[in-house]
Amino acid sequence: MTASKGWSRKLSYRRSAGRLGRRPVTLLWLVLVGERVPDDGDNHPHGALRAPLSDAGLGFADAQGRSRVESLGERVLGSLLDRAHLMPARLVGPLVAQEIAEIGGTDVSIWVQDYDQRTLQPLTGRGLVGESTPIDDSWPGRAFTADARIEQQLPDGSVRMYLPMLDGSDRVGVLAFTLPTVDDNDRRLAQRLAGLTADLIVTKSLYTDTFAQARTAAPMSLSAHMQWQTLPPLVMTTPDVALAGILEPCYDVGGDSFDYALNEHVLHLAVFDAMGHGLEAATMATIVLAAYRHGRRANASLPDLYVHMDDVLSATYPGRFATAQVGQLDTVTGVLSWVNAGHPAALLIGGSGIVSELAAPVTRPVGFGGAVPVVTAVQLAPGDRVLFFTDGVVEERLDDGLQFGEARLWELVQQTTADRLSVAETVRLLSHTLMRARGGRTSDDASLLLVEWRGPPRDDELARGILGGLPAGDIEG
Repeated sequence: MTASKGWSRKLSYRRSAGRLGRRPVTLLWLVLVGERVPDDGDNHPHGALRAPLSDAGLGFADAQGRSRVESLGERVLGSLLDRAHLMPARLVGPLVAQEIAEIGGTDVSIWVQDYDQRTLQPLTGRGLVGESTPIDDSWPGRAFTADARIEQQLPDGSVRMYLPMLDGSDRVGVLAFTLPTVDDNDRRLAQRLAGLTADLIVTKSLYTDTFAQARTAAPMSLSAHMQWQTLPPLVMTTPDVALAGILEPCYDVGGDSFDYALNEHVLHLAVFDAMGHGLEAATMATIVLAAYRHGRRANASLPDLYVHMDDVLSATYPGRFATAQVGQLDTVTGVLSWVNAGHPAALLIGGSGIVSELAAPVTRPVGFGGAVPVVTAVQLAPGDRVLFFTDGVVEERLDDGLQFGEARLWELVQQTTADRLSVAETVRLLSHTLMRARGGRTSDDASLLLVEWRGPPRDDELARGILGGLPAGDIEG
């Protein structure tokens, strides 16, 4: 593969010449006969050829017979991987900026989304530029909301690329840099750089506060901090099912929470609303969530999950309760089963945009003890979406004293879902639209969980060519 026009051609010639120039004939002979070549790897356990080339097989090879010589893309991605292992979290951004600068990129910016999903917050450090930027109506915001690469043509003819940083399908933020010109080779490498940067941020986040502090655009209450620590990724997308959730008010949420897990071909999901507000509600929600995960990982059925949570909460907080929706979606058949323990009925949003209520018998909230859960099931069609929500969405009082109400919710759901945006973007827009429609009021937590069944899995789930799973450009080249 030849280097593209956009990335710098100052690749490795000078470094190679510096190492080999004083003894080129000897080293060339050693390489040809397969002897070990002294190099920077001498002090590393993997830095030696372990057998003569004439006796060795090809090792890694593919049917197309591609060259095994390190390409530009392999070098920069490999360098990032190699160097990131022991790199402190505070230097991840500068490391990415340095590697991009080495191959011709300039003005590198790395943004992470704030908890409210309203702004993109910049990482700072050597080699990085950028400032806090609204997600709506901005160049990096366009890449974030579309989950797609955006290219901005600059007056001098160069191109600024904005790339969504996705950890799997979860939105981490946006990577941006400028190249003199861009072709499909640049696009492919740029997308992979953004993906690797996202993975580095998520991995390092497990033992640092650096990225959490960068994401925090407003003071966060202790109860909200507890809830965010227990949440799974806000977005999960596969070829068969997509899911997104959000908590409001994100910086002061108390008793609301949600959880999910995709095990084999079953999506397990739950939404909780613990009684009360603040720290006590957050503590209760944490216990209910832990009981749910404990039962789920023991392969408990839906009725047994309900009983387990009910027993735990009634023993821990006598006289207190939590409402819940606990469900399972079979991604092969599209059958959704759930127990409604005191929540408003979920909404079914058909592929045509028609909204209807998923009416079901209501089981008592968990914590009272002794209730027999009622399981309801419905057959979904490919493209159907189901919206679970807590009562804070519809029970907020407006200026006229009336509740926001389910009728207004239905209307806004229809408006927001009409364009069939991604599940993640639909939830983000719906949450913010609901907040505006309620006049910014958040006297109670208001949380959403949106699930889309896309259809049964393909016969060969490992087959190449999944739509949206490949970078732009000729990946076979």
